Amino acid sequence: MLIIPAIDLKDGQCVRLKQGLMDQVTVFSNSPGEQARHWLAEGARRLHVVDLDGAFAGKPKNERAIKQIVQAVGDDIPVQLGGGIRDLDTIERCLDDGVSYVIIGTAAVKNPGFLHDACGAFPGHIIVGLDAREGRVAVDGWSKMTGHDVIDLARKYEDYGVEAIIYTDIGRDGMLSGINVEATVKLAQALLIPVIASGGLSSFDDIQRLCAVEQEGISAAIAGRAIYDGSLDFAAAQAEADRGTNP
Repeated sequence: MLIIPAIDLKDGQCVRLKQGLMDQVTVFSNSPGEQARHWLAEGARRLHVVDLDGAFAGKPKNERAIKQIVQAVGDDIPVQLGGGIRDLDTIERCLDDGVSYVIIGTAAVKNPGFLHDACGAFPGHIIVGLDAREGRVAVDGWSKMTGHDVIDLARKYEDYGVEAIIYTDIGRDGMLSGINVEATVKLAQALLIPVIASGGLSSFDDIQRLCAVEQEGISAAIAGRAIYDGSLDFAAAQAEADRGTNP
């Protein structure tokens, strides 16, 4: 199982938010490129990058920082990018810049036709991010709850041909309260495509619990605040995940 470091971008800086609130921000680095090289040196095998400004604006806002990250890791590891990706031209530009996977969130819910077209135009490169609370999907930077059931939507997107689903429990993200393993497993069991767990990863116990259910279809977990504030050592976390995958 992969542990994927998250790099969240706001105003060109690497930050973390608490429960998606833009006024609850902690800055961890002023150099996205250096941060990417740090995680590469620590043994990361993929990076998860989110343009927070883009997510709220509906179009990319941190393209310079994203290019710095991609250039920093080169061809060594893939980068998956989300935040404000709402049209095919933006996807093409991101892929041309060296991003390996594009994450579509709000636009997948509001404009499923766009997601369908994206999967057809860029097969193998589209991931959907589903953010949910108590099984219901949220959009617009978590500011609006919808009536959509997360499993129903994920099944539809699987039929479109998306590469994977990133599932975030927004009640736990940035709170260091532990991954919602039960909800993640429930979603993974309903799908054939991989599910990437997100939101609240904080301990070796989380990793061990995820590894125990990896065979249900959970391929990775995204690590955020815990690996930045030092409560979870990333290299040790990946080593633990590798042991759990290959006992």
